[in-house]
Amino acid sequence: MIGSHPIRLAATMVLFTALFGLVVGTGPAAAYAPGQWNPFAELVSQDRSSDIGFTRRWQANPPPGYPTLSSANIAATKKAIKRYEVIVKKGGWKAIPRVHLAPGTSDRAVELLRKRLQMTGELEAGESWSPQHFDYYVERAVKRFQATNGLAPTGIVGRRTRAALNVSAKSRLKQLRKGLSRLRQYVNKTKKGRYVVVNIPAAQIEAVENNRVVSRHAGVVGKISRKTPILTSRIHELNFNPVWRLPPTVVSKDLIPKGRRMERAGKNVLVKYGIDAYDGNGRKLNPEKIKWRSSMPHRLSYRQQPGKDNPLGFVKVNFHNGYSVYLHDTPSESLFGRNFRAASSGCVRVHNIEDLSAWLLAGNKGWNKSQVLHMKDSGKSKNVRLKRPVRLYMAYITAWATADGVIQVRRDIYRKDGIGRAASAY
Repeated sequence: MIGSHPIRLAATMVLFTALFGLVVGTGPAAAYAPGQWNPFAELVSQDRSSDIGFTRRWQANPPPGYPTLSSANIAATKKAIKRYEVIVKKGGWKAIPRVHLAPGTSDRAVELLRKRLQMTGELEAGESWSPQHFDYYVERAVKRFQATNGLAPTGIVGRRTRAALNVSAKSRLKQLRKGLSRLRQYVNKTKKGRYVVVNIPAAQIEAVENNRVVSRHAGVVGKISRKTPILTSRIHELNFNPVWRLPPTVVSKDLIPKGRRMERAGKNVLVKYGIDAYDGNGRKLNPEKIKWRSSMPHRLSYRQQPGKDNPLGFVKVNFHNGYSVYLHDTPSESLFGRNFRAASSGCVRVHNIEDLSAWLLAGNKGWNKSQVLHMKDSGKSKNVRLKRPVRLYMAYITAWATADGVIQVRRDIYRKDGIGRAASAY
């Protein structure tokens, strides 16, 4: 498996099992398949209340888990829908008040938290000697909830976790129904073979082979104003150390406004960022001659040569589409450690793209991870067509269940689920 560490696997899996165990009422629910290594499981079992580094590492390195588009998720999601129908029929759950809850806390809100987690199966139902006390069992249940809701499992109920807990049962039911409908569009296409899926709400990318996740990657998807499109295509080419040809949206919404601001300050945006401007005849222009407050910049094309400041990083992954989008590396590694990663202009940035690139090129003679890393270090430009194109699905799945009975939920970042702001605002 790409990125696995077999020496630490046994100890890690023991700790992971202790954390996720069985999710009551949903069947066996070790959150990830046996043998799939979680690089931070040993950290999750500790108190990470003030460890920002842990949160960033968790967000940037998601465990492989089960394929989002697996055909087995249909039956599991139907079962989850029935479970939530019962919860809704009984009136749902009460909101958790705005109180910071952490292990050791004693507060009336902890009792509400217990009942909330018992209803959805993260916490085993039963009496507690002190229901208002945030004990080990509540902490473990909060971590389960966080891990299956796209949040770093710190065991602390802060703003984001509280907001996720407080999305109504009725809204979550609607998301599961939407998720089932969306899953059905893919399951006949994903039973066999190799494919890549970008789950936009999760901001994650999966490389899947024969219904097994080979690697899962944190991604950065399109911001709310420049959404990443939902599409189906085939990855056919990789550009190593590519020239960045600035797309029209970036030129009009980013480059020109910034050029005007910098011009007022006596600076030049093209000089600062190493971008070249070309006229309609392909002639390279002197950057100092461009008047940013005129209409001239709109008539030009712009390119940035390969290098450490190139937004595409060292590799660009191409697939045919009508949106001028692609997958790519980035020099801005810190973005992958954020919880909310809708920050691009529509393209998708991929963390640890070296692993994904090597997997995509597995059918090309002479290509492996070492060769990919050599291209990264060399800085040389090279275009490589895949001998066997790989299917790509850029999907929008906010709620689904997997074959182990675990229900997964992600925020509705583009508000496509029809449930308003609550499920998108944390």
